[in-house]
Amino acid sequence: MSDKISTLLEVAADRAVTVIRALTDDQLTAPTPCSEYDVHALADHLFQVVVNFQALAAKKDADFGAAPEHLTGEWRDRFADETLRLIKAWDAPGAEEGTSGRMGLPARTVGAMVLGDLTVHGWDLARATGQPYEPDAALVAMLGEEFAALAPTARSMGVFGEPVPVAEDASPFDVLLAATGRDPHWTRP
Repeated sequence: MSDKISTLLEVAADRAVTVIRALTDDQLTAPTPCSEYDVHALADHLFQVVVNFQALAAKKDADFGAAPEHLTGEWRDRFADETLRLIKAWDAPGAEEGTSGRMGLPARTVGAMVLGDLTVHGWDLARATGQPYEPDAALVAMLGEEFAALAPTARSMGVFGEPVPVAEDASPFDVLLAATGRDPHWTRP
C-alpha cells in the first residue's frame, strides 16, 4: 500500500464510516474509551475533525474552537460524504508539502493527525457500541512512527493521556492505543 496520506485515508475512512453507519440512536449516550466523550459527542467531534482537516489540507486555517452540532438529519450519510471530500482534499497536488495553516506543522504530520483521529476514534466508537474493528496494519505502522514523535506535545496539550502500560507481546495497534492514553482492553460498562 502507498504511504500517501490520501491512500491511507481511504482505508481509515472506510473503517470509520462503517462504524458511524452502524451507530444507533439509542447508543449515542453510551460512554467511550475516550472518557471525556460519550458516543454522541465523540461522533460529533470526529465529524468536525473530518471537515476541518479538509481546510488544513488546502493550507487554510480551521476552527476547532466552535463545536457545531453535526448529528442532525441524515448525519451518517453526510459523514460518509465528508470523508470522501477529506480524501480528495489530501489527494490534491501539494497537500502533503509545506506546512498547514496556523498550526505551523508539516503537512504530512497534520495528515497523520487526521488519520489517527479516524483510526483511534473509529476504534473508540466501535468499542463503545460493541462493533468489530480491525485497522489496517500499514496504517497502524505509519501512525506508530508519527505518534511516537507527536506524543510529548500531544500530552502537554491534553490531546493524549498518559501512556497505558501494555504487555511486551502487545499488538502494534494496542501499543498505539496505549500511547494515546487508552486502555486497549477497555470494555463497555
